[in-house]
Amino acid sequence: MKRRDAIRTLAAGASFSLLDFQLNRRFAQATKKILPGAADKINHAACRWCYDGIPLETLCERGKAIGLQAIDLLEPKDWPVVQKYGLTCSMVFSQPKGYGIQKGFNRLENHDTLVEHYLDLIPKAANAGLNKVICFSGNRGGLDDELGIQICAVGLKRLMPIAEKHGVTLCMELLNSKVDHKDYQCDRTPWGAELVQAVGSEHFKLLYDIYHMQIMEGDVIRTIRDYHAYIGHYHTGGVPGRHEIDASQELYYPAIMQAIADTGFTGFVAQEFVPSKPDKLAALEQCVGICRLNKTDK
Repeated sequence: MKRRDAIRTLAAGASFSLLDFQLNRRFAQATKKILPGAADKINHAACRWCYDGIPLETLCERGKAIGLQAIDLLEPKDWPVVQKYGLTCSMVFSQPKGYGIQKGFNRLENHDTLVEHYLDLIPKAANAGLNKVICFSGNRGGLDDELGIQICAVGLKRLMPIAEKHGVTLCMELLNSKVDHKDYQCDRTPWGAELVQAVGSEHFKLLYDIYHMQIMEGDVIRTIRDYHAYIGHYHTGGVPGRHEIDASQELYYPAIMQAIADTGFTGFVAQEFVPSKPDKLAALEQCVGICRLNKTDK
């Protein structure tokens, strides 16, 4: 290697090391402990499936200590456990057998089974003091996007009277069809927003998954600002890989959380990253800290 090439290589390595140091320092500064008497602008939750190797009671106990107010994506059998620890279930997860992400509301033949299931689930959730329930569009399977909106709206409208009666909001999750969920139809925010308009009820919203929408659309902060009226819930995750939301990935979550808070959002932001570190609960504590915004923050 020529001397000048060696110098360039060393300089490039030094600049990347400096950048890595600066990014990690910014994330470290963003990680905040709970301040006595300080209210948080963000309501924090964590998705159960990311910690399925940890007993739910342990997750609740440790989660409450680090500032969680809820556990996300729980079935009815788990609701009493979180309530025992003074937490809530921020998003109910329950699907008929054989239904879910790939098989949802975008097929007329699915509606009767799905409607029957949700007609039973919604009052149960309300009686337990829970007010958010997840749902899915299903895969396209060649279905035109506009027709998909119309078909989903037909089924969801059947559920709005009981959702409105019980104060429960159905949230359809936005998922990427590029990497993780091939062919999923509700894979872009404008499509989801058009569906919300077609359903025409405040009790149907979107679950905006930041990880998924960064993959599909990018421009996360602008999208949140433009479409916040259609969003009822948020999920986090590092891009790429869906791991910790620290300096190892491409999104700067403190700015995203500030954008969410600036919209006046009062729902939950649930951590849905898959921990890559041995101590999963320590990783959760770090990432909740990254998303913390005290009332005094500008």
